[in-house]
Amino acid sequence: MNYVPNTDRDRSEMLADIGVSSMEELLSDIPREVRLQRHLALPAPMSEYDLARHMGALASKNRTTDDLVSFLGAGAYDHFVPSVVRHLVSRSEFYTAYTPYQAEISQGMLQAIFEYQTLMCELTAMDVSNASLYDGATAVAEAAAMACRQTRRRQVVISVAVHPEYRATLRTYARNLGIEVLETGMKDGVTDIEELDRLVSSATACVILQSPSFLGSVEPMGKAAEVAHRSGALFVACVDPISLGILAPPGEYGADIAVGEGQGLGSPMSFGGPYLGFLTCRQDLVRNMPGRVAGETHDPDGRRGYILTLQAREQHIRRERATSNICSNEALSALAAAVYLSWLGKDGVRELADLCLQKAHYAFDRITALPGFEKASRAPFFKEFVVRTPIPPEEVSAGLLRSRILGGLPLGRHYPEFGDAMLIAVTEKRTKEEIDSLCRALEGLA
Repeated sequence: MNYVPNTDRDRSEMLADIGVSSMEELLSDIPREVRLQRHLALPAPMSEYDLARHMGALASKNRTTDDLVSFLGAGAYDHFVPSVVRHLVSRSEFYTAYTPYQAEISQGMLQAIFEYQTLMCELTAMDVSNASLYDGATAVAEAAAMACRQTRRRQVVISVAVHPEYRATLRTYARNLGIEVLETGMKDGVTDIEELDRLVSSATACVILQSPSFLGSVEPMGKAAEVAHRSGALFVACVDPISLGILAPPGEYGADIAVGEGQGLGSPMSFGGPYLGFLTCRQDLVRNMPGRVAGETHDPDGRRGYILTLQAREQHIRRERATSNICSNEALSALAAAVYLSWLGKDGVRELADLCLQKAHYAFDRITALPGFEKASRAPFFKEFVVRTPIPPEEVSAGLLRSRILGGLPLGRHYPEFGDAMLIAVTEKRTKEEIDSLCRALEGLA
């Protein structure tokens, strides 16, 4: 316990106050077989300078997208983050490791949240946005719980083409909320609408599809919305926000709730976070929306100001009436998204999406022209696609890594029917030369 800054006397006094005589007695409820039966493998004490060098050496063992050319996506994407984003989110007025629990005391923070909400509504063509959620996975689960509250039904139908981790998070929520989750399959690389129609019933609270799907395919979202609405269910669209530069936004094809992961909007991958989930919806659903909503108002003198219009969490209202007891506002990542979208503007978002689309299709055409590499479906795609490989995808990934290329995701762990396939992502950062280098490396591995 040399790393704990308490003296022996401090520890003795604390143990006495809680009524135990030793650390061993304090830990007695933890079975010995699950305890670490050795000292931590830590080096001897170091000076500050030596410790900084040691930590730097450890960090240098990691390889990032600054070191490797990345064609890996599957929910986290190597998009370019302009310097204006880093400069603004790093200002002391905004910078926080997490979320402003007392946002009400800062007009600047409330305005930033309000601007973020406005931009997300414009991007998704929906009426209302909350101030953000933890990530895309919890946004999907929160949308399902929201639909169940709204419809007073307890069944959710979700496509197997939705991100596997999103579906796992939904099942975790559902198990504890008494919600039944049904999964509908795929046909020709997209959700099987006929099977979906058979599953949806008067017991269904919502239907959830993702477009582009986890496999990169553009889904028949309008048809799925029609199926949901025929039975009085809500339709939840999970979308890549950057794809909305060229694909129809959820509000145009009848979505009631739109959710997704906003990492691509100005946040680096950062070894897995922090990210942000976004959630927008129709106006009439706002009372069941989780999280907080910032609004604009005026004071008695007519001056514009910002307030938290809704904050229906258990910290603020009775627990049984809370729309969620775990969701929170990822304020720093949401601010990054607001700065990023403001910097790009409408034309910039469209151009960015088009670059992803064109480069992904160039890579697809080049790869599927190689001997042994085949397309996995005929479904249209945006910036990710699935290809079948002539050797196990895991071997392909290992071989590409030797060429300093971070290859696609082997899909067998999530989809056994795609055990010989990998998911490849191409963002606007990838150059023609990098795509051609990928193809040469793949050709050498086949």
